[in-house]
Amino acid sequence: MDGTARTTAGTAASAGTAERLTSLVGALRDHGFGIGTGETVDAAHALEAVGFTDRERVREALAATLLHGERQRPVFDPVFDLYFPLDGGGRTGPEGAATDLAGLRDRLAAALAADDGAALSRLAAEAVAGFGGYGSGPDSDGWSSYRTLSRLRPETLLARVRAAERSEEPEFADRLLDDEIRRRIEAFRERVRSEARRRVAERQGRDRVARRAVAGTADGVDFLLAGRAQLDELRRTVRPLARKLATRLAARRRRAARGEIDLRRTLRRSLSTGGVPVRPVLRRRRPARPELVLLCDVSGSVAGFAQFAMLLVQALHDQFSRVRVFAFVNRVDEVTGLIARGAADPAGLGDRILAEAELTGWHGQSDYGTALGEFADRYADAVGPRTVLFVLGDGRTNRADPDLAALKRVAGRARRVHWLNPEQPSLWGTGDSEAPAYAEIVDMRPCRNARQLAALIGRLLPV
Repeated sequence: MDGTARTTAGTAASAGTAERLTSLVGALRDHGFGIGTGETVDAAHALEAVGFTDRERVREALAATLLHGERQRPVFDPVFDLYFPLDGGGRTGPEGAATDLAGLRDRLAAALAADDGAALSRLAAEAVAGFGGYGSGPDSDGWSSYRTLSRLRPETLLARVRAAERSEEPEFADRLLDDEIRRRIEAFRERVRSEARRRVAERQGRDRVARRAVAGTADGVDFLLAGRAQLDELRRTVRPLARKLATRLAARRRRAARGEIDLRRTLRRSLSTGGVPVRPVLRRRRPARPELVLLCDVSGSVAGFAQFAMLLVQALHDQFSRVRVFAFVNRVDEVTGLIARGAADPAGLGDRILAEAELTGWHGQSDYGTALGEFADRYADAVGPRTVLFVLGDGRTNRADPDLAALKRVAGRARRVHWLNPEQPSLWGTGDSEAPAYAEIVDMRPCRNARQLAALIGRLLPV
């Protein structure tokens, strides 16, 4: 190959790498990663430094330059596998070729016992090719990790792997605990998932699969769909998120304290400099910290949303002159003290609120009308001209009277009222939802995940 050909090939390879890197960054941004241009350039320099001979070095170099925390790795790794797959995908035969299930399980048990990563990757590709395809065409229309793992059942190999370790190296049995074998099995399961995603991406496009088939970070999961593990992860992010919000609020407060330009006094002062306003005069003000009140529905599926918001506001309490938190199902009770005590143990907060607060009357279903009426009657002193009130809930009244008049009374006393609804707007007004009626009285905004909640609190709170 002459010099011109080598230059052309090198330029094409560089262009392909740059396109792959920018696509990877775009997919990560779709999952809420804050990756700037400078970090992308740093990642390109890192790739130039480490080369492409070692895929794991490439993975770690990109992770070091693009990620902001270890909690982003569960999203980064599967996205990386889509844009930087194993050479040839680790394929071992034609698509849909017959595979000996018993033989594959024997080889898998041996590879797990040896902790042979290369062999496990090859076996994952062979398993997906043999058992993961579905569809009626000559080539499978899709690939399913669930179908693959259901046939292969790697979790049932625990005893066999343990026995192999004892026979080959008896003293190792004490060191290789069952949880280590389970870790290897789970790592293999993830290899199968990655291989299935890679094959789907070949047909549907990497960008589409990266957006739809890779689970995002906990702060991007819908509150109404989050499981217990995701809610626990969200609770662990409360304090770092609160520190970030507190910094933003303090900066806004400092800017507001400087005040606006006093045009009249600035023009008068400019007379001494020939009409040139060299030194503008600011109309200074002392912004008072607002009072914050939360009124939260803690029933059913919206409970996780309410609990996270309570913990976040409690962590931000220094930014307000006063914070009061009220919870309801069909009766209202103040839980400010419970939230303060529950900050040390957020996992059991919901159970403590339901056990210690009086939130239900003669039934256990949510009733917004009764709760709003009781709040307006019993806790009117909690809302005043400096109060910002956040109502958290889906506005589903179980066909009971929504008591719009009570919400109007509360809104008339408060400085501002914002209603954060965890349901998507297309569901407002369906079934027993009275969200459109409430939205005519107060400002109602969709708030479906922790990322949106943090953004709304930071934007809507006055300084």
